[in-house]
Amino acid sequence: MKNKNTLKRLLSFIKDYKILLYMALLCSAINIIFTLWTPVLIGQAIDQMIGKHEVHFMILYKKIAMIIFSVIMTSLFSYLVMRLSNTMTYNITRDFRKALFKQYHQLPLKFIDASSHGDLMSRMIADIDLISDGLLQGFTNLFAGIMTIIGTIVFMLMINVKIALIVIILTPLSLAVSSIIATKTYKYFQEQLKIRGELSGFVEEMIGNQKVVKAFSHEEENKENFNEINHRLFISGVKSQFLGALINPTTRVVNSIVYGSVCIFGAFSVLGGGLTIGALSSFLTYANQYTKPFNDISNVFTQLETALACADRVFNILDEQPLVECPHPKTIENPRGSIHIEDVTFSYKEDQELIKDFNLHVHPGQTIAIVGPTGCGKTTLINLLMRFYEPRLGSISIDGINIQDMTRKDMRSLYGMVLQDTWLFKGTIKDNIAFGKEDATLEEIIEASKKAHAHGFIEKLKDGYNAMLSEEGANLSNGQRQLLCIARIMLANPPMLILDEATSSIDTRTERQIQDAFDTMMKGRTTFIVAHRLSTIQKANQIVVMKEGHIVEQGTHEQLLKQNGFYHTLYYSQFDTE
Repeated sequence: MKNKNTLKRLLSFIKDYKILLYMALLCSAINIIFTLWTPVLIGQAIDQMIGKHEVHFMILYKKIAMIIFSVIMTSLFSYLVMRLSNTMTYNITRDFRKALFKQYHQLPLKFIDASSHGDLMSRMIADIDLISDGLLQGFTNLFAGIMTIIGTIVFMLMINVKIALIVIILTPLSLAVSSIIATKTYKYFQEQLKIRGELSGFVEEMIGNQKVVKAFSHEEENKENFNEINHRLFISGVKSQFLGALINPTTRVVNSIVYGSVCIFGAFSVLGGGLTIGALSSFLTYANQYTKPFNDISNVFTQLETALACADRVFNILDEQPLVECPHPKTIENPRGSIHIEDVTFSYKEDQELIKDFNLHVHPGQTIAIVGPTGCGKTTLINLLMRFYEPRLGSISIDGINIQDMTRKDMRSLYGMVLQDTWLFKGTIKDNIAFGKEDATLEEIIEASKKAHAHGFIEKLKDGYNAMLSEEGANLSNGQRQLLCIARIMLANPPMLILDEATSSIDTRTERQIQDAFDTMMKGRTTFIVAHRLSTIQKANQIVVMKEGHIVEQGTHEQLLKQNGFYHTLYYSQFDTE
């Protein structure tokens, strides 16, 4: 039943391409008519030259001309069928990828974080390619095969009813065999695709972190893990391919029995005068043509099963509940930066509470530093502010408007965010800096780069601002990548800032220069700073000290030191002065 539902949903993607489908089916039907007409013409031509001194050349020439015309038309419409079905299939494949890519952007971040990135990429690329292959085989061979079977039966009944009945009675055995085997292979194909996604995820992780792997000499352990997954894929692949490969030879055995039966019964009919040599020749051609579609259909079953298993994996993603925006969103025309966090409770897992009854009031233009030990909830708080995750209880508001009453796009446009983990894409330095402001002029980009102290190293590159970055900016140092990300925020010039270890990969001298630029940029802007180096947040209007998801202390740098509490311990432990 699940198979049928998947196929039904798969076919629903064809609705926009009905014209292409109908044209392909029409051309296929015409192609089959000419294909089946050719054996009749060949048989009639044979009958014109079987007797000694009884060759009718004029009729024979006409038959040969008709055969040539029929073959040309067969080739022409066969080409049209392939062209139309290919166009339809690749359009559907494109729509599939667009729908899946759009869904990836709509899914909550918790789903992306909890899924293997390699598996998600495998569904986008490999699985949809296999769906495409299955559709191509399905529409070019399945319909043509069924039409050929029906047409061949009609032509055979017109020639000789008794021999036609022999073919019709014996041939369905091949269908029964192929359908039984195909049903058993489906679960193995699903298992194979699941393991393939697991393997893609593992390889993607290992390739992306080769420096760490080599630093810890973990190559042999990785090989063992890879071999274990690869062996499971091998076993699953052998089972599915073995069962799938059984379909073709078993149907061929049945088809050979049919062909042999036609030869024997037809020969006796010719001897008895009930059938001409030409008619027998046509009949043998039809018997061969009649069994060929069953072979084609049986071959298609394997690819269709793979396509359906792949479609299941894609539909599983498409069926995930996307993020829902407020139906009547509010906007903030002139943001001041007043933020109220009221009784917020949050956990990544229901049984592991991270933040509970969290309250924080931030006045416009204040700089709020968030400090605390690893795992206390600093980055989680930033995730909640940006609506990467939603609180289970409580509310967060900006200028009196609950952020859940705004669209995520409008809300996030109020923040400029610099993270510890940099992100750059394959493209020019200019395009990477202008990512947050695509209509920026080159002069604006250069000015932002100067403020971020990135202009110097950019100018030293061969192509300057037009220099191409490799994937994730791998051809730059960590510090240079972070400077470009800072320049991106300088260019966007947002009303509020979030700096999450923004200068962690930069040397001390450059960090001081960047800090001066940030000080200028933060004037009049509400800013959240997450920092481990407490020396960088001494000028903050308010320092929020977190521990196990709670605010344990709150105040200025001087006030917190005088309290001799948790912040005092954290601060002096970094400088080892006590």
